[in-house]
Amino acid sequence: MVWSKIRSVGGVGGVGAGAAGVLLLAACGSGGTTPVAQPASSTETVAPSATSTSAAPTATPGTTGSSTPSPPSQAPPDNGLCKAGDVSVALRGGEGAAGTVYRSLVITNSSGRECTIQGFPGVSYVAGADGHQVGPAAFREGTKGDVIKLAKGQSAATDVGFVQVRNFDPAACKPTDVTGLRIYLPQETASNFVRQPGTGCAADKIPGNQLTVKTLHKGA
Repeated sequence: MVWSKIRSVGGVGGVGAGAAGVLLLAACGSGGTTPVAQPASSTETVAPSATSTSAAPTATPGTTGSSTPSPPSQAPPDNGLCKAGDVSVALRGGEGAAGTVYRSLVITNSSGRECTIQGFPGVSYVAGADGHQVGPAAFREGTKGDVIKLAKGQSAATDVGFVQVRNFDPAACKPTDVTGLRIYLPQETASNFVRQPGTGCAADKIPGNQLTVKTLHKGA
């Protein structure tokens, strides 16, 4: 009876020891491969936080590039040349020579400042309400000449030759009524107008020069 109890106790102890051994072997067999739970805070530090993202500098509208504002655009400096608005123009006189009439084109400084002029004015026939050009512009005769300074009221002049276009072949000339002359001062983009009704050649290529212009000189 006593032996039976001892065996029962031993059996229980054996089972307990066996179970403990199994657990011990399982723990030893897994070695260091068993994942060890990490603290939750270590996972959060790996991912970027909202605070660190928002702390990155952001572009402010209007601050791209240099912070120095661009200087305002400025008007080009006055080069001293006579402009279309500085002068009045007129045709004077008239002398004929071999089918060509020469008239003096006088350019007078009517502004309150001194200006300069040099070379040849651009001269061409115009017609119609829109002032469209008729035929080629005047052929230039001579050299560029000297710079001419014009104080208020002073003038420069040039001789303009008007060829009798009726002497040209009508088929080649295409005679057309004109209202006057468009005048461009040297190096100027705006123009002046002189009324001078007459006849010009509307063809692009004509058998001669319907207009000629000579070098500007000081005085009328």
